[in-house]
Formats: sequence, C-alpha cells, structure tokens
Amino acid sequence: MNIILAGVGGQGIVLASKVIAQSAMQKGLKVRTAETIGMAQRGGCVVSHVRIGENIHAPLIALKTADLVIGFEPAEAVRALPFLKPQGTVIVSQKAIKPVTASLSAEGYEGKTMLDYLQNSVSRLYIVDSDAVCSVCGSPKVLNTALLGAAAGSGVLGFTLTDMETALESVLPAKLLDMNIQALRAGAQNIEEGNICV
Repeated sequence: MNIILAGVGGQGIVLASKVIAQSAMQKGLKVRTAETIGMAQRGGCVVSHVRIGENIHAPLIALKTADLVIGFEPAEAVRALPFLKPQGTVIVSQKAIKPVTASLSAEGYEGKTMLDYLQNSVSRLYIVDSDAVCSVCGSPKVLNTALLGAAAGSGVLGFTLTDMETALESVLPAKLLDMNIQALRAGAQNIEEGNICV
C-alpha cells in the first residue's frame, strides 16, 4: 500500500503519516515513511510518503504507484496527482488555503477550479467538507485526523477506526487525545452519512 499525504506547512501532515505508520506497525506490518518539505513553516508544500508491505526497500513512492492520495488542500492534491496510479483513490479537503504567490498578486484562489480538475481526472474521489467536520470538534487544527477518519471510513486505508484510535493514543499527548479521536470519528461518520461528494 502506497499512500501520499499532501498539503501545506502547519496542517499536521507529518503527524498524520506517523499515525498511519503506527497503525501498520501495531498490526505487525512493515512500513517506511519519508517527508519532502519545502519552506513548510511559511505555508510551503509538505508531502509525506507512507509505504506499507513486505518488500519495501525505499521510502519514496514512485510516480503512478500511489494507491491513495490524501490531500489536505485542493491545489496540493492536484500537485500530488502524478504519484497516483490509474485506479487510485483521492480523499481531499474542500477547504482551500491561499498560497503566498496568490496573496502577493492580484490573482484570486478559492480552490473550486482545483476540485473541478480532480473530479474530471480521478475515478475514485472523495471531497470532504472539512469545515463541517472540524466544527463538530471545535477546532480546525484536527483536519489531519478528520481526513484519516474519512480514509478509514471509506475502507481504502485498510485500517479500522479502532486501529487508528490506538495509534493516536501512542503518538499524541493525553490532553489532545479526546479532540482528535472525536475528529477521527467525525471524518468517518461523514463518509457513512453520505456527506462526501464522490
């Protein structure tokens, strides 16, 4: 299983990759991870590679071999598409984050164009209403675990919510655990209730 997580600095992408890796290790699976980070502290691109399986010799995912892309932002999901294999799945947050380049110019950016592109380019696409899911938890900072919940709820990730909750318990401090478990469940429930565009 090859998974790409793509977004911008500050969205908790590296933590999300650690949760997936921990879920795999708890089941006795071999896992490798790597991050490619460009000016992440300034809202730059962050891409995490997670590879799970028996014969993994390198952590980086080759182009056109990712089973799943989890996009924390629409433009970053589009940027990660070259990694996706033809019948792969994309789970993406609908909430756009205006890049620095757009902020400095007169160009507008709302993300709808990127979402439209994804809908025309990906055969299995889930667009998560992250504002609605995060509002249930009272914080936008749990987007990462909400998207993991959506991935688990879709069945494509290969781990149950219980697997993910146990992994969260291993990687998060106790004071953050309840809110993140709530976000995980809200992301999965959003899938189950059909509140995700496919």
